[in-house]
Amino acid sequence: MKKILFVVGSMRKGSFNRQMAGEVEKLLKDKAEVSYLDYAALPFVNQDMEFPAPEFVTKVREIVKAVDGIWVFSPEYNYSYPGIVKNLFDWLSRPMVAGDYGSAAATGKKVTVSNVAGKSTGSGSRAKLVELFGKIRMLPMAEPLTGVAMPPAVFGGAPLVFTAEQIAQLKAQAEAFLKFLE
Repeated sequence: MKKILFVVGSMRKGSFNRQMAGEVEKLLKDKAEVSYLDYAALPFVNQDMEFPAPEFVTKVREIVKAVDGIWVFSPEYNYSYPGIVKNLFDWLSRPMVAGDYGSAAATGKKVTVSNVAGKSTGSGSRAKLVELFGKIRMLPMAEPLTGVAMPPAVFGGAPLVFTAEQIAQLKAQAEAFLKFLE
């Protein structure tokens, strides 16, 4: 059974993207082993403390190296992804052995992206994340990628409810990602 690590790009407990991850987790039940990465305590990237890396950075890198793939669920902030997500992948792209970029935890790791956002459905965030993943030698799945537009009422506190069509899109992405991981 493939191991898939979920990275949620919002630290908010009830975030919309965390809710989407929960829907995907249900779709992957009995098909993959799913875990969520807790990376809120990562320090900002700082080359002065890169070698040896802080203990928490080492722990996160080991978690990433132990999985078959990563699924990122990210909000869109100003047509891009949040800084906390960038910081995580900056750490994962840095060499674990000085000068050996092939030793980076991100190198060769397969990844896919989904978003819950406003009217844009997170298209800016998705595009920039896919570009980032390519630059740091990850292997991003080209398609399908899922973006969901939040109804305006959700911002006022109404619950986020995924439509049957959106669940079908997530299911298609989940099935494609499992094949991509083979």
